Amino acid sequence: MLYGFGPKCAPAYAAARRGIALPPFSDRRFPPTLYPGGMPPIALTIAGSDPSGGAGIQADLKTFHQFGVYGEAVIALLTVQNTVRVSRVVVMPPALVLEQLAAVLEDIPPGAAKTGALGSAEMVEAVARAAADFKFPLVVDPVMVSKHGLSLLPDTAVAAVRELLLPRAFLITPNVPEAEALTDMEIHTPDEMRRAACRLCELGARAVLIKGGHLEGDATDLLFDGAGWHEFPAPRLATPHTHGTGCTYSAAITACLALGLPLAAAVARAKRFIHEAILTNPGLGKGSGPVNHHARVE
Repeated sequence: MLYGFGPKCAPAYAAARRGIALPPFSDRRFPPTLYPGGMPPIALTIAGSDPSGGAGIQADLKTFHQFGVYGEAVIALLTVQNTVRVSRVVVMPPALVLEQLAAVLEDIPPGAAKTGALGSAEMVEAVARAAADFKFPLVVDPVMVSKHGLSLLPDTAVAAVRELLLPRAFLITPNVPEAEALTDMEIHTPDEMRRAACRLCELGARAVLIKGGHLEGDATDLLFDGAGWHEFPAPRLATPHTHGTGCTYSAAITACLALGLPLAAAVARAKRFIHEAILTNPGLGKGSGPVNHHARVE
C-alpha cells in the first residue's frame, strides 16, 4: 500500500502514476425530484451574502436560474463588500441558520444543495449535524478567503470542516490553497493534486474536485471519486474579473446534480459554463469584478 493512503486511494493513485485505465467513473445520479404543476428541479445554497452580487448566495441563485433550476437560500453570514474591498463579515447565529434550513426542508426540499462561506466552527458544526439527515447530494465549497484576501473561515473552523463536514459531502470543491489547508500538504503539481484528492477522500468526502487555477499553465481541474479520475482542462484567461468564480462553479455543479446529471457530466457542464462566464465577464466595478452569470449553458 502506498504510504499515507488507505485501501480506497492507493490503487487509483498508483494506476494514475502508471497511466493505467481504471474501471469507468461512477455514473451514479440522483433522479430529479418531481413536483406538481411542472415545477423545475430545486437547488439549495447555504452560504454568505455579497451585496455587490458577484459571489455568495447572489451568485448561486443567479447560476441556479441560468440552469433552469429553482433556487433556495439559507443565509449563514453577511458581508460588507464590493469589487474592491471586504470590510466586514457578520456570522449569523447558528440556531437561526438551522431554523431557516428546517423551514425550507419541511416545505420545498431540494434535489441538491451546496455550502459556501460558513464563517465559524460553530456554524460548520451546526450545518454538518443537519446534513446528516440530507436525502440529496451536498456539494461543499470550503470557502476560506475572499477574493480580496479577507478570511471568511477562521483557522479553528478548518478542523471542523475536515472532521465534521467532509464526511457529509457528496463532493468537495476546494481550490489549491483550500486543499492545502485541509490536508496539510503542499500542492505544486498535478501529481500532488492527486495525492491531496486521495487524502480528502480518506477524510470522508465521497468525491473531490480540486480546482487548478492557482497552478501554472492551463486551468485544469481534477475530479476523483475514490476509484477513478477525470481531468477538466481549460485555457487560462487573462482577466482580473473573477470575483465569485468558485461560488458560481460549485453552484453550477449543484444545479446539474439537481437536474439528475451524473457527477462527471455535471462537472463537465459546469466547467464549460464557468469558463464562458469568465470569458464574457461584464467588466463591472473598479476592482475584481464578477463573472457573467448570463453566460450560455451548453
